[in-house]
Amino acid sequence: MSEPQAHITLCRTEREQLTLDRLAACSGVHQTLIEYFVEYGLLEPSARAGTQLFFDTACIARLRMIERLRRDLGANLAGIAVILDLLDRLTSLSARWSNGVGGREIVARSALPY
Repeated sequence: MSEPQAHITLCRTEREQLTLDRLAACSGVHQTLIEYFVEYGLLEPSARAGTQLFFDTACIARLRMIERLRRDLGANLAGIAVILDLLDRLTSLSARWSNGVGGREIVARSALPY
């Protein structure tokens, strides 16, 4: 007979932070280009320690999207900034709608007399 086994599930409470070097390695994008994207406002570091930048792991997907827009669609940095802003707004609205906030807000706005 076998003994019952216990299963342990570990959950991280803190988010993993990537250095600029690690983000470049994970995404395949050169560090200098990542720094340029940060300066232009396309990518936001989650923390800074002196000159060292730290990024959330979600930046990997965002960086890949930036590169796809730039390389495959030929979008310039200003166009990419607009596209990313619209996608961020759409994601935020979608999350609010899923939480039930969006519908009440629309009803409240439509009740205004103007």
